[in-house]
Amino acid sequence: MPGSEVLPRYNPQQTYEWNYEHAPEPVHQEIPAVPGSWSFCGLPVPSPLGIPAGPLLNGKWVLYYASLGFDVLTYKTVRSASRVCYPLPNLQPVQTSSLKGTESEVSLSAEMQGSWAVSFGMPSADPDVWRRDVEQTRRQLPEEKLLSVSVVGSLQPDWSLEDLADDYARCAKWAIESGADCIETNFSCPNVCTRDGQLYQQPAAAALVASRVKAVTGTIPYLIKIGHLSARADAREFLQAVLPFASGIVMTNSVATTVVNQQGTPLFSGEQRGICGAATKQVSLDQLRLFAELISELPAGRPRPDLVSCGGISTADDAQAFLAAGANATHLATAAMCDPLIACQIRKALAAAS
Repeated sequence: MPGSEVLPRYNPQQTYEWNYEHAPEPVHQEIPAVPGSWSFCGLPVPSPLGIPAGPLLNGKWVLYYASLGFDVLTYKTVRSASRVCYPLPNLQPVQTSSLKGTESEVSLSAEMQGSWAVSFGMPSADPDVWRRDVEQTRRQLPEEKLLSVSVVGSLQPDWSLEDLADDYARCAKWAIESGADCIETNFSCPNVCTRDGQLYQQPAAAALVASRVKAVTGTIPYLIKIGHLSARADAREFLQAVLPFASGIVMTNSVATTVVNQQGTPLFSGEQRGICGAATKQVSLDQLRLFAELISELPAGRPRPDLVSCGGISTADDAQAFLAAGANATHLATAAMCDPLIACQIRKALAAAS
């Protein structure tokens, strides 16, 4: 078995475009079985382990991480028109302990200590490119694994909310036609300030967009990705708004704050960036517990969406803690990008603990 130090991974020193073009090939790896019966929004899967939107830039990245023991693979957020990535740095290590979501700033770090600021800006290949890629990827992906495609609307200056909702639905329809097993709408990006990145904070608008997407997804599982919501009233309002439409809620898409250097000078032109990794684990677990409690209080007969956890998960103990708190699945991004063998390690530990 190759060690994780020799396995390829995303190179933060290179551009997004370089990493897109230099995706690694799948590896031959013994994958420990995870005891138990698992499902993802009603679809059977071999384990609760997956990767959220972000690390899987294209189909080759999907197939690579599928070969490393991840069972739900989320294709990085795509659009109805191509969009370039923000300039380097796209992944900036930071020094921070457990975040609460109230921090005014965090300091950069010379080395990765488990958390980094993410600055991509939801880039996307041209629709003709990603639609063909999704189709080819689903054909090559093992049958038991699920391909979820994350989509986002691309707000234009003269668009109404209805126009944005139609754009989300257009992308969802294209992804389904290309073979997606699940659709995820990204309602949260901490690195953009337009409505497409903040819908999780606007329940009425979120409901309108979700209704348009649900109209095209039909029986295909439809998930909504949200950002950090800590207030019970805000979480309840959002949940009530999207309940008629969502098969699952995916959280937490980082914790946003300003990043400064050792002299206190802000990076990224002073704009906030999402912090991902170990520092978000506790706040993500708290948010998961909040949503699980709200769902448990729903009247009998109301839809009960799956909760997909992400945020700082890096060990089997972490995965078990999130599952015990109410998650139906545990997805890893930062840990998987830093250690490609993390799913194998977690699977082995879960099997030993059963």
